[in-house]
Amino acid sequence: MLPYNRSNARDWAREKLVGVVNCTIPSFTDDLSAINEKAIRHDTRLAIEHGFMGTLGVSEVSITLPEYLDFLRIIKDEAGERLIVTHHASWNNLAQNIEAVKGAEAAGAEFVLLSYPPNFYPESEQDIYDYTKAMCDATDLAVMLFPMFLWGFSSRIHPSDIPAALIRRLLDDCPNIVAIKAEGGFPSIQSVIECDRLFGKEVVISMPIEGELIPLSQIMPIQLSATSDHEYYGPMIPRVFNLLREGKFDEATQIYWQLHPARKIKGALAQQMHGGHFINRQAWKFQGWLQGYNGGPLRMPTQRIHDPQMIALRKGLIDAGLSPSMDPLREFFIGRNPA
Repeated sequence: MLPYNRSNARDWAREKLVGVVNCTIPSFTDDLSAINEKAIRHDTRLAIEHGFMGTLGVSEVSITLPEYLDFLRIIKDEAGERLIVTHHASWNNLAQNIEAVKGAEAAGAEFVLLSYPPNFYPESEQDIYDYTKAMCDATDLAVMLFPMFLWGFSSRIHPSDIPAALIRRLLDDCPNIVAIKAEGGFPSIQSVIECDRLFGKEVVISMPIEGELIPLSQIMPIQLSATSDHEYYGPMIPRVFNLLREGKFDEATQIYWQLHPARKIKGALAQQMHGGHFINRQAWKFQGWLQGYNGGPLRMPTQRIHDPQMIALRKGLIDAGLSPSMDPLREFFIGRNPA
């Protein structure tokens, strides 16, 4: 049973969506024939230990829908009420996304990150409205709207990817939209400011980028940072989030500058690692492995990560005064819980 219904989902979000949501990428057995339950449970426990209040079960890897739903069930079983399990609504088309979100609800997910399929080619705001409303109408789960350049909307629809007038319509007509992951016009910060100004009293506004979360939280209230590869920094982002909520801005700023070497290296590598308007989940899995998460092999097709990139990401954490794994890089491709 969900702890809310469509009429009070936004009240639930205002109360419960407070904190940082990381990403859990599926782990597989050595022969890549099945998901690796032991590894998934390991990553779930470590996310709780690091202070995350929720986790996104990433679907943008080579995984079948039944496997993915089992993956969510394992996370939920391991986490219980200690994490808000977030469904990644990133599947091939509207019909499959509706099937997936219904399965995710049955698997124990409480929250949805709404994405748009690579083959979805809207030519008007109405096209985006129709797809989004169909998704929201198909589930009782709380939904996070996600304006983002990855969808390719900006050149045809609006530079902000999903314009404010369209967001207004969707909020009026979809009561289970409870949050906005405000990355429209990335890397501009205008989207999060505009969404907070126009919609912040109705829904939760998320700033997932830690390099913007820390400074912006010192001048505007931000209660949610979801979803991102925060596990690269281990427990640091939940820690700095709590400092920001407590108004301890000097201490939060010290952490901002402490993490800056790692932030700069990660940013410098982003262009070569995340090509084709698609996030390199292999790289994100490696970033987590540096902080004790499982790592392990991903199925083809997958993007790759090479020694210079792995060495640079590890050096960034060392330069930031953190203690990344110094295990041989080959161990990443085996994983901490081989099965």
